[in-house]
Amino acid sequence: MPTLTPEQYLAIERSADIKSEYYEGQMFAMSGGSLPHSLIPAQLTAALVYALRGRGCRVVTSDLKVRVSAQGPYFYPDLTVYCGEPQLADDHKDILLNPRVLFEVLSPSSEAFDRGLKFEAYSGIESLQEYVPVSQSRPRMEVYTRQPEGKWLLSAYTGLEAECRFSSLDCSVRLAEIYDGIVFDD
Repeated sequence: MPTLTPEQYLAIERSADIKSEYYEGQMFAMSGGSLPHSLIPAQLTAALVYALRGRGCRVVTSDLKVRVSAQGPYFYPDLTVYCGEPQLADDHKDILLNPRVLFEVLSPSSEAFDRGLKFEAYSGIESLQEYVPVSQSRPRMEVYTRQPEGKWLLSAYTGLEAECRFSSLDCSVRLAEIYDGIVFDD
């Protein structure tokens, strides 16, 4: 399979009807999501918008790409928080360069990639302070927080009574709000 340059990817992506991510010279079409995969980011957005009101941080949905470097990769996180002025790659205003927190709702088909190579790529973004994989099969959020020496510290929040803390945003969200209406398989 021939590899694409970032410029070729962006030209194709910006005129396409479906979203695709770009990793190591290849485009990967994004698949449709389940009901939980749709509800969780919507409810997380609502909770974060409320928690961050007046703090100079904004929550954006998966319609905005995040670029790791000029050579890629380019991803569509399920949710992104940036603080201060957004740094955008170009006049198209569709690529954010300065995310502070990135959220990925885990799917059976993408969980290994989201936890492995995608997290490794995201960790190269200088502005990124926290990475949050969110389970859709049970009430659980994990927050990986960048430490001063460059290591990542994991804090896991499990159960509907838990409150997930984001130290880089100085706020928390209740898992009961995030998972409201989600039916879990036993």
